[in-house]
Amino acid sequence: MAEKQSSSAARKSFFALFLTTIVLFVLSWLFVLRSTGRPRPLDRKVLTTQKLPTVFHHVKSQSSNGLSRAILVNNGGREKEPPKREQGFQDKDGAMNCNGNVKEPFKIFMYDLDPEFHFGLLDWKPQGDRIWPDIRTEIPPYPEGLNLQHSIEYWLTLDLLASEISDNPNNRVAMRVQNSSEADLIFVPFFSSLSYNRFSKQNPHQKKSVNKVLQAKLVKFLTAQKEWKMSGGRDHIVMAHHPNSMLDARMQLWPSIFVLADFGRYPLNIANVDKDVIAPYKHMVESYANDTSDFDSRQTLLFFQGSIYRKDGGFARQELFYLLKDEKDVHFAFGSLKNNGVIKAGQGMRLSKFCLNIAGDTPSSNRLFDAIASHCVPVIISDDIELPYEDILDYSEFCVFVRTSDAVKENFLINLIRSIRKEEWTQMWEKLKEVEALFEYQYPAKDGDAVQMIWQSLARKVPGVKMKINKSRRYSDAVVPGKDGGLRSIPAPKNFW
Repeated sequence: MAEKQSSSAARKSFFALFLTTIVLFVLSWLFVLRSTGRPRPLDRKVLTTQKLPTVFHHVKSQSSNGLSRAILVNNGGREKEPPKREQGFQDKDGAMNCNGNVKEPFKIFMYDLDPEFHFGLLDWKPQGDRIWPDIRTEIPPYPEGLNLQHSIEYWLTLDLLASEISDNPNNRVAMRVQNSSEADLIFVPFFSSLSYNRFSKQNPHQKKSVNKVLQAKLVKFLTAQKEWKMSGGRDHIVMAHHPNSMLDARMQLWPSIFVLADFGRYPLNIANVDKDVIAPYKHMVESYANDTSDFDSRQTLLFFQGSIYRKDGGFARQELFYLLKDEKDVHFAFGSLKNNGVIKAGQGMRLSKFCLNIAGDTPSSNRLFDAIASHCVPVIISDDIELPYEDILDYSEFCVFVRTSDAVKENFLINLIRSIRKEEWTQMWEKLKEVEALFEYQYPAKDGDAVQMIWQSLARKVPGVKMKINKSRRYSDAVVPGKDGGLRSIPAPKNFW
């Protein structure tokens, strides 16, 4: 009996000690919270004081210019508006504002390639040892016709040359610098699309076409440059807008940033949306100034004029031709450049509510940008298409997207188009007039045109490029102990890049 009482007393004493310990622990914890506002389990001196970078998330928040804008998100996940500063939020490098657009000119180093790579392809003859034309007195013209739709290399190069003589460099998006160590990106001024269009055929007395020779020369030149070796080419801009341009060199220059029309003829490991930039075609039809049309005056419901029988992904064109050819308010006809074909197509688009943009040999075509210039709402039937500036531009506001598998179903497409009411069409038509300037190529470049938009797209690649370059240097030229007790450097392997 005594043993049971002793055991019971011991348990009560142990329980009282446990409760006392808990109470003291809670009181001490509350004291810390009251004095500091938060628990301090770690010494803050051992933590970094570097400010964490702000994360950008793109959301569909309508801005005054019709573009999706970025909302700053803090570490707690709560949204807040960008700080009110001139021209929006600017990061520590002064590179971009809250719309993802460049605020200050980002710096481009351009190689002084021999004229045979650029303006020499336009039959420009340099005097003496000149490399570039003096654009204050002469601008070599670009050939008309189908060549013009892939002329982006011409407009970007002119813009960089103009940046050296600009009266107000602060209004520019990109600025040429003479020292590559100051540059954000390296520009390769090879007019590759023009080279393909004009010089890809091999003459009987030639072992290789001029186009192939130039590509081989370019690869040899670039891979020998210190700028290429330092980055492995990751910070180089290579233009290959025509789908068949750079066919020989692309497999060797793949680490660079390609400026393309689409990815239709590229393996994913050679070109992709994360690494490269999609640029618009230069539209062939004339811009529709002073458009006074409306839903009722555009009496053609759906318009298509072009090649109907195409290979690869273009099978849908002939399928749709047989589905739509007998619809009374649909124009679906074969068209070409002959007999003023471009002029007639432009006239037809201006009289139409909707314009078909169907995949052909490749996912993209110039027809989309002709439709935008004509304020004819594009109907895009191309499952693999990639669109310019889509990281900041919502195409669903002025385009209709239809999956190919749905479009070729009987009556699906025509019923869908007929179901779009006047009010909805008018909203898209108004939006087309707002965004059309984003797809205009011109010299000199104007604020928000295609030239500046491409530079901005390239500028948004810079942080990712720098990260890849920095990560690739982790184990290059590693320093290890030498036999004499000192340190020695192990160079990176030859296939490091």
